[in-house]
Amino acid sequence: MKSKIVYPAIFTYNKKDKCYEVDFIDFDCSTFGKDLNEAFFMAEEALGLYFENEIEYPEMTEDINNIKVKSNQFVTFIGVDMLDYYKKHSNKAVKKTLTIPEWLNILAENENINFSQVLQEALKERLVI
Repeated sequence: MKSKIVYPAIFTYNKKDKCYEVDFIDFDCSTFGKDLNEAFFMAEEALGLYFENEIEYPEMTEDINNIKVKSNQFVTFIGVDMLDYYKKHSNKAVKKTLTIPEWLNILAENENINFSQVLQEALKERLVI
């Protein structure tokens, strides 16, 4: 799984509602913000939420220079680190069943070792996170 993803988005200033609307070009996802700062933040969040349960991502439009925009619009790239997104938004515990030799189980229980903690630490070390 790719950790960092980037996609182009069109920002449109909506004079009537006095906000910035954000529409991603390569897939059906939109959001908005009351100002540019909030619109960028919401676009990053929307990108993470849209791909939260995905393993593969669509091709990205790389040449944004040929995208036609109106005078109240501009195109820019929005990125999100999906690993950071998952850490922030997905701390739900998941039950895993594992098998270890009985003698190892006895030794670990005698030392009051927390199996979940050891597994998490080992996975983080193996995944270099």
